[in-house]
Amino acid sequence: MGCCDAPGLMPINDAIAKMLASIKPVQTNLPLPLLDAIGHVLAEDINSPIFVPPFANSAMDGFAVRIEDLGKNRALPVAGTSYAGQPFDGTWPKNTCVRIMTGAPVPKGCDAVIMQEKAQVTDQGAIFETSNIQSQSNIRPKGDDIKQGDLVLPKGARLTARDIPMIASLGISHVNVFRKPRVAFFSTGDELVSLGEPLQSGQIYDSNRYGIKPLIENFGCEAIDLGIIPDSPSELRSTFEKAQALADVVVTSGGVSVGDADYTKQILAEIGNIDFWKLAIKPGKPFAFGSLTNAWFCGLPGNPVSAVVTMYVLVQPLLAKLAGHSQWKAPESIPAESRSSFRKVPGRTDYQRAIYSIENGQFFVESTGNQSSGAFRSMSLANCFAVLEQDRGHVEIGDTVNIQLFNHSLC
Repeated sequence: MGCCDAPGLMPINDAIAKMLASIKPVQTNLPLPLLDAIGHVLAEDINSPIFVPPFANSAMDGFAVRIEDLGKNRALPVAGTSYAGQPFDGTWPKNTCVRIMTGAPVPKGCDAVIMQEKAQVTDQGAIFETSNIQSQSNIRPKGDDIKQGDLVLPKGARLTARDIPMIASLGISHVNVFRKPRVAFFSTGDELVSLGEPLQSGQIYDSNRYGIKPLIENFGCEAIDLGIIPDSPSELRSTFEKAQALADVVVTSGGVSVGDADYTKQILAEIGNIDFWKLAIKPGKPFAFGSLTNAWFCGLPGNPVSAVVTMYVLVQPLLAKLAGHSQWKAPESIPAESRSSFRKVPGRTDYQRAIYSIENGQFFVESTGNQSSGAFRSMSLANCFAVLEQDRGHVEIGDTVNIQLFNHSLC
């Protein structure tokens, strides 16, 4: 433990390493239609069964020619036209050209396509500017993009909107993917009220589930919302039993900090196990990780910003491994010059909400304001975290700060 380590608090990297060492990916495979597979993780490599393009084709509208037929001011009669889907298949006499459209197969013997802007069409045929015409100009060779047998996407890749049309271009209609991990979640606390209900004295609206659900789905998992559970040991116990029957992971918000009515840890000790609790992170110190009989458990703090930060920083890598997403990477840290001060006490790694900008290739960052773990407006305004290291103190204007740009899950 270093000089600034908080006693009894586990460093973030140690916590993540401990969780990942415990988790094994879901092994259930599903054959899915391609259009239904977005967001899933591939259970096997995809190798191309064909060449793409499957034939040499024109990169633009113009004229297919043999370079040896070209001559200054020579008119080449048009022997026919090649369209995409309707290739020219007639006889191509010497000293003629073929009108060709973008994507159409080039006729056999063609060694260049001249764009139509460099052609003058007369009654005698097409006359071309012959300067700078080289062999294979404006021709896309067979297999120019993908060759037959190429590894296109590896096992463990999460399919995105960029990948689906590429796979479709190979003629592949179904892919084998891993089942998405199922994550059951609920909020705890007598003070919480569902949206649409009037607030009574001492009550607040439950916003945490509205942050947790989209994050679970953006992480590539199936979200199962079990609602708000009051501070009742019997109801909490029955909800945990229901949750672990439905899901691979159970996520709660609230009930893991020090308090007389925080029953979650008590019940977990009876029907499961808590591997660690309390981390050297701000916000989010009272984060808990453990296991039930049939599911993993992640206990988030009840404060709204703490819940989102711990989901993003701690639960995200856990769910990525569970999903088999071997290509997932933690957000990159980028040095930035601070344009505002950040207040910080050594002892915990602090994820402060911030806004970055880029000027002349240089990153700058400034605080979004109130950094209280209950102040969500500063989270809504942010586009990055200013990550202040565990042993660091206050940051002044002009200091260098490491920032993490939000990935797709928060954007």
